[in-house]
Amino acid sequence: MNEVQQTPPPVPVPPPPGAAAEPSAAEVAAAAQAARWQRLLLEVAALPALPGVYRYFDVNDQLLYVGKARSLKKRVSSYFQKDHGGTRIGHMVGRIARLETTVVRSEAEALLLENNLIKTQNPRFNILFRDDKSYPYLKLVSHEFPRVAYFRGAVDRKHRYFGPYPSAWAVKEGIQLLQKVFRLRTCEDTVFNNRTRPCLLFQIRRCSGPCVGEISPRQYAEDVHQAVRFLDGQTQEVLDGLQAEMMDAAARLEFEKAAEVRNRISALSRVLHQQSVDTGEDRDADVLAVKVQGGRACVNLAMVRGGRHLGDRAYFPTHVDDAVALAREAMPDGDDGVASAPPADAGGGVGEAASTAPQDAPAGLAEVETQVLEAFIGQHYLGADCPPLLVTSHAVDRALLAALAGQCGHKVAALHQPREQRRAWLDMAIQGCELALARLLAEEGSQQARTRALVEALDLAPEGADPDLATLRIECFDISHTAGEATQASCVVFENHRMQPAQYRRFNITGITGGDDYAAMRQVLTRRYARLAEAAQQGEGRLPDLVLVDGGRGQVAMAREVFESLGLDLRLIVGVEKGEGRKVGLEELVFADGRDKVYLGMDSAALMLVAQIRDEAHRFAITGMRARRASVRTGSSRLEDIAGVGPKKRAKLLQRFGGIKGVAAASVDDLITVDGISRELAEEIYRALR
Repeated sequence: MNEVQQTPPPVPVPPPPGAAAEPSAAEVAAAAQAARWQRLLLEVAALPALPGVYRYFDVNDQLLYVGKARSLKKRVSSYFQKDHGGTRIGHMVGRIARLETTVVRSEAEALLLENNLIKTQNPRFNILFRDDKSYPYLKLVSHEFPRVAYFRGAVDRKHRYFGPYPSAWAVKEGIQLLQKVFRLRTCEDTVFNNRTRPCLLFQIRRCSGPCVGEISPRQYAEDVHQAVRFLDGQTQEVLDGLQAEMMDAAARLEFEKAAEVRNRISALSRVLHQQSVDTGEDRDADVLAVKVQGGRACVNLAMVRGGRHLGDRAYFPTHVDDAVALAREAMPDGDDGVASAPPADAGGGVGEAASTAPQDAPAGLAEVETQVLEAFIGQHYLGADCPPLLVTSHAVDRALLAALAGQCGHKVAALHQPREQRRAWLDMAIQGCELALARLLAEEGSQQARTRALVEALDLAPEGADPDLATLRIECFDISHTAGEATQASCVVFENHRMQPAQYRRFNITGITGGDDYAAMRQVLTRRYARLAEAAQQGEGRLPDLVLVDGGRGQVAMAREVFESLGLDLRLIVGVEKGEGRKVGLEELVFADGRDKVYLGMDSAALMLVAQIRDEAHRFAITGMRARRASVRTGSSRLEDIAGVGPKKRAKLLQRFGGIKGVAAASVDDLITVDGISRELAEEIYRALR
């Protein structure tokens, strides 16, 4: 391995004798950068030739990049061996202030650690997928007469779960099928325990009526067993069992029961035919297709559980261009790392063709798509269950599959270019991926046009400059309350041509007269911008390019007072005033700096964007206000404040006594009858609610 010989940034030449000895700020910064560079080169030269993970940080200690390597010394040195100029890697390397490394035992461990850090730290130059593990499940609740239910959240081993499903619709469709074919109950235990006669579901033959003894526990248990077999993929066995039951009823001349079983067989067969399931050996599989186009990428995940295709979901990563460029530019020929192409047979199954890319795809594009796919697999399945089979549009690295297998505790195989039923699954996933990406690009193109239209309509661009529309930041405020009760203000953020929910904020408004929207607006704007204004004066932080307030001249005047007191530019403030008859599309824009009101026109793209942001602020404020109002009215927050009363115990208390008033009226002896409530805790609850 050659020694790292990257030339450090030039150190300023000291002034000649007699000249001013005080260095400028630029010279001090350059000297500090040169010192950091020399320290980095020494650290890189001392790295071991072992597998591990490396991390780059900037001067503000913000994480720039996370990577894995078979050899830390070889991989990290590749970033510092040459001048990368104005490329993306050059831009990133110029910002590196320090690095951290972690040595691991194997490349598989490096892969897992790398993806764990990417998911939790969100580095600037890595491919990032939104962490969305909140998949819905079909839940079979443990009981003498088990019920089926929709479930989303952390699983409990006391019950049985089937899934995950790609959407709530898929779960609800499965529940409806179980009702039609196996007639399992869906009612809550509180309803079940208090029924005196069958409900409507029994009348329409969607439930067997176990609540009123219309079916014996043994018969109901058999229906549950058949339902579990169906969900586990044993569809043919279930059909055979129903067929035998029908013939047996007919032989005993119980023709009504035989007809009922026949109808259940027809319903089950109809669903299976619609879904074109494969009842062969591949009962659980995930189908993954990737497409990169127009600077955006899409990964489409389709789920097959129990041999049934349950639907798909599209994912759109960020930072694709930066991450791919870094991987390409930093990778010497034959080196390891994230950009290395997988072997031609990576993940290929026995008897099935495998290659690194579709035959008609350019090599560079296929490489990018492979990187995106591998990033998704690493981040998505980290800490989650992975099915034994992945059907992929591109071949993936065997080391990644080995890492997943080690984590899941079972073998994970990947098939590229499959045949027969698996080919049908993959073709559907590819088509769904292409459609989702085309829809996204169309929406983003429309949104960019709206952003540009707003910039031009409000003259937001600096004089003689071509604005960077992606950096345009708009914040919008709205006030919500019910007759002055539970007043809340919302702040939503629009940036990079889309709403940014992670940056939304709610403000509880206190200390004002109920219903005084002007005072509420003054409070929220002061709380929002007091610190930002102070930071901006010191050259830190960033103020929005536009501040929208939902209201007319009164709200704008209040915002003007706040901005004047903080020394902020009044041109940032724009009020969205409802038009004649409060009709959508007739809104007018009111300016704080004295400009005349502007009506953009009902078909204006700029007005569409303003209305979109305003409506989102209104929605966010309404939902927060309703939640706060409900908390105030029910007093649930009083229960939340009691140490030892968590969500489960709180739910049991409210269910047992019918609400917070019932809990407050209960005695200590009544409270201890609730599961999990000790006498000490009951006494604490009794004191807190008195």
